[in-house]
Amino acid sequence: MSTESPKIKIRDLHKGFGSKQVLKGVDLDVGRSESLVVIGGSGTGKSVLLKSVLGIIHPDRGSIEVDGEDVVHLSARERERVNTKFGMLFQGGALFDSLPVWENVAFGLIQGKRMPRSEAKVIALEKLASVGLGADVGELWPAELSGGMQKRVALARAIATEPEIIFFDEPTTGLDPIMADVINGLIVECVRRLGASALSITHDMSSVRKIADRVAMLYNGQIIWVGPVADIDNSGNEYVDQFINGRAEGPIQMQVRG
Repeated sequence: MSTESPKIKIRDLHKGFGSKQVLKGVDLDVGRSESLVVIGGSGTGKSVLLKSVLGIIHPDRGSIEVDGEDVVHLSARERERVNTKFGMLFQGGALFDSLPVWENVAFGLIQGKRMPRSEAKVIALEKLASVGLGADVGELWPAELSGGMQKRVALARAIATEPEIIFFDEPTTGLDPIMADVINGLIVECVRRLGASALSITHDMSSVRKIADRVAMLYNGQIIWVGPVADIDNSGNEYVDQFINGRAEGPIQMQVRG
């Protein structure tokens, strides 16, 4: 990561739900034009971390800075202003069933930027083309698409407003290995084309190896290792080693119920 100030700076972030503490003092930076991937098992707080940065969840303690501005205590209107910098690819795609594909892609342009529908449609079709989908797909309904096509549409929607920061939530969930690789390739291409910063959460190591510049592992509510993706196989951290190799034996103990 460069020496300039990070695009996203998280310090001492805490979040609990009742008696369960999920985040216990997370420190993490996402550099400008960097792709950072957070790994960790189910229930370790990856989604809570992502939602905290997005403003969906309000942390109990700590700071989150975007471009040097602490966004934790912003008013709703100020938060809306910051959120215009964001694009999001949701787990499962989360397309609107009641809207045709092109309108799904153009949603942020029409609703967020108040762009005329005709102008937004032109951009939506351009973004669909950038993920390998023709204009004819724009007229279809989400229910008419395969899982891989839905992910492509969701990616086109995430980049439609040309965001400065893109969040990817388990981007390859539910896809076969070949389609997952296609989506990973498109993510890398789209992020680089935009010059955007990317923050992703996943447990798919093939995805991690393809889309990450750096990797951070979240365990027991804290970041226990951060490093370049090239160093992940020689991290020197037994938790990281167990996780990336998918071994049942090791310091991470899974709760298995009969």
